[in-house]
Amino acid sequence: MKILPQKTIKMEYVSTQLYSFFQRFHVERILRSANAVKFKGFSAVLIFLVAVVTAFQHRSFYMTLHLFHYQIDFGKDTFYRFMSSCHTNWRNFTMRLAHEIIRNVIGPLTSSSRRNVLIIDDSVYSRSRSRKVELLTRIYDHAKHCHLCGFRMLTMGWSDGNTFLPVLSYLLSTSNLKARINGFSSDVDFRSNGGKQRKLAVTNANEVVLTFLREAKAENLPAQHVLFDTWFCSPSSLLAIKEIGYDMVAMSKKTPRTHYLYNGKMQSVPDIYSQSKKRCGRARYLLSVEAEAVKDGKHVPIRLVFVRNRKKKKEYLVLVTTDMSLPEEEIIQLYGKRWGIEVFFKVCKSYLRLSKDCQSLSYDSMTAHVAAVFTRYMFLAVQQRESVDSKSMGELFSLNTEEIPDLGFVEALQLILDEFMALTKKNFDNKLDEAGALLETLIEKSMNKFLNSLPIYWSRNLRKCA
Repeated sequence: MKILPQKTIKMEYVSTQLYSFFQRFHVERILRSANAVKFKGFSAVLIFLVAVVTAFQHRSFYMTLHLFHYQIDFGKDTFYRFMSSCHTNWRNFTMRLAHEIIRNVIGPLTSSSRRNVLIIDDSVYSRSRSRKVELLTRIYDHAKHCHLCGFRMLTMGWSDGNTFLPVLSYLLSTSNLKARINGFSSDVDFRSNGGKQRKLAVTNANEVVLTFLREAKAENLPAQHVLFDTWFCSPSSLLAIKEIGYDMVAMSKKTPRTHYLYNGKMQSVPDIYSQSKKRCGRARYLLSVEAEAVKDGKHVPIRLVFVRNRKKKKEYLVLVTTDMSLPEEEIIQLYGKRWGIEVFFKVCKSYLRLSKDCQSLSYDSMTAHVAAVFTRYMFLAVQQRESVDSKSMGELFSLNTEEIPDLGFVEALQLILDEFMALTKKNFDNKLDEAGALLETLIEKSMNKFLNSLPIYWSRNLRKCA
């Protein structure tokens, strides 16, 4: 049975590697546990495999089926019914697949003392060209500084500092009926997984984040700290995360509204900074103080670390953590791991067709599409982790793009000259008479004359290499 279009050697390699990836990490079993099953017809794992591989052909499923209909045995209705099923728990699928990869690939390669983290952030999932998408809402894009139609894709990922894996995600709409363009579909059973996802889609983002962390704790993901930006940093969030069982490292807000207990009274971050003595010189951080986050009579000790803003030297940034055992340098280093989720968003939107493949109006189809994109990224992350060549993301990108050698012009020219001298001398190995020795001397003199005619920088470096 022909499942995937394999017109080139490159696509045969991608298809083979993806099939091995599905078998190695038991994707079929994980799909079954997430209730992604078919009682008759084609296997669910084969349909999902097609959904994942289409991105590496730079085509949507519709165009793939249109061009290679003789190589895909099932029709478009089968595919769309599978993707729009409201019975599949896609967030459970992505979390279990990520856990399987962590346990089998990343865990054996890293030390038990390494600090693994959960990273939470959101990005815009744009559907500006659609007006009838279920739960479509108006959101503000902070990158483009404009309003558009779409969703707020809230995502939680796992990282050990080297590899980032997406774990959970929700396409958030809004509970504000004035901002929401479309409502719920009338055909949805709210007792199903799709119905539960729709309820969370109109829930406050802070509540969804706590739901993420409770599910990660129940799954026993190996992580000790949670990283996020200023949008989620508040005393109530610090207390809630601490109660779940995680420590937190985040960027604190510098607004007068956010207060911490310092020196016996509630003070804002700017007030704490202004009355404290800073470190002089070129210290890595300016100030480190201990305070408490207070909410509804509950207290949790925190550490505030003030660091210089590289973009604006006269300003400062504030990191806050609930792990009092961490030194200041390690707090700064740990927060640097948050950049992995920004790279993840960029790769998904630019290369993995996050906002291009799915044009469905169903909320379930968009959720399934996000799970397929996350699977593509996990596949590439495993390829990168196990690749010998650290300059590319596994052999996959080496086959699709021609890798640029990490050689400078002078080193490349030196290799050419060495090869020329070796071949020339080899021709005279059997001619050690006076004429042969004289000819070899002339070749060396000609080479020296050539080097002397080059610019001083090239000549000096080429002689050093020699």
